[in-house]
Amino acid sequence: MTEQSQAGQQYRKTVQAPDVLVNKAGQTLDGEVMEALLDGCVKLGASDIHMTVGEPPIYRRHGHLHDVEGYRDLDAQDLLAASVFFLGEDTGENRYWNDYHETGGSDIGHAFEDRGRFRISVFGQKRTLAIALRLIPTDILTFEQLGLPVDHVTELCHRQRGIVLLTGPTGCGKTTTIASMIDYINRERDVHIITIEDPIEYYHEGKQSIMNQREVGVDVMSFAEAVRRNMRSDPDVMLVGEMRDLETMRACLQAAETGHLVFSTLHTVSAPKTIDRLVTAFPAIEQEEIRAMTSTSLAAVFTEELIPRIDQEGRIAAYEIMVGEAGGSPAIGNLIRERKTSLMRAVIQSSGQSMGMQLMEAALARLVNEKKISFDDGYNRSNEKNDFLNFVDNSMMPEMYAQALQDVDGP
Repeated sequence: MTEQSQAGQQYRKTVQAPDVLVNKAGQTLDGEVMEALLDGCVKLGASDIHMTVGEPPIYRRHGHLHDVEGYRDLDAQDLLAASVFFLGEDTGENRYWNDYHETGGSDIGHAFEDRGRFRISVFGQKRTLAIALRLIPTDILTFEQLGLPVDHVTELCHRQRGIVLLTGPTGCGKTTTIASMIDYINRERDVHIITIEDPIEYYHEGKQSIMNQREVGVDVMSFAEAVRRNMRSDPDVMLVGEMRDLETMRACLQAAETGHLVFSTLHTVSAPKTIDRLVTAFPAIEQEEIRAMTSTSLAAVFTEELIPRIDQEGRIAAYEIMVGEAGGSPAIGNLIRERKTSLMRAVIQSSGQSMGMQLMEAALARLVNEKKISFDDGYNRSNEKNDFLNFVDNSMMPEMYAQALQDVDGP
């Protein structure tokens, strides 16, 4: 891989593509070229492919963008051909194209032989098509491989009821983590698991459990409708891919409250902010009821960041973990009821470690201290910078930060 610059202008890195792709670099994009692009993604260990007019195909590898070396810029016809390859022909009966014309975007899952699945997002930009592809690996990682506290997560997965929320920015690994939890339950418990996804990403085969996977827009019209309908299907565990609207949030909380273990995701940057986001999403007249439901139903919140490693190739996950009342921590439940989310960080740090709780800043600092991520990455991803500095070993801290911390703490 190389990084180019000319006359002070910075260019993206490039990556040498496998021969199968290089040989097709000048050809009009068709099914064979798309298969070669997917093949290259798997072989290069990339997580995403981006395709947009006026650019060559771009891989995201270990968090960084790389142009495919020697590949020509794509045009509108290339993007149309690629979209048809994934979505099918643009006809009035094709729901994926109907979604695109109605909302400006369409999502679909695509199986690439037996080597992986891709989540495909086709969207409009500057009156042309663009495509983002996310590789969903075939292998489901274990808790140990993900860096999760095994004993505590195992105990959560054996809970009979409650809601477990995976939060963090797009691309931080929420889908991978939640798939690991579902796979563990599938192997270790004899329960009925129903997943509701848009689209289905990881395919699970029933092991000790019964597995049913439903795709929004194919098997059911909406997340909220699926949760309500599932209540009549004798489920024990439900995965709701995303809590996108109030009806889905309410349905998930009700399912957790009535004796089901529910997993879902939100885009928030910390465990306390997840509670605020969940409650304040509702109209003021409903917030007390939602707060009460959340206080008794919350099993845990996992907030995740995925950071480039400096000790080897790849990325590593850092987690903020908060256990709720349904997970065995009545103190967190009380703080939710009393509207004291600002005190949750103190509980996580002071008394929650025995239950596997930890602050994001502590997790990031530990990775810095172990020389697995850079100080700058840890600092920039921290919500509370001073807490992060207090957790980091002085020997790992640049002098300017050490001096600033000393000035704050005093002589």
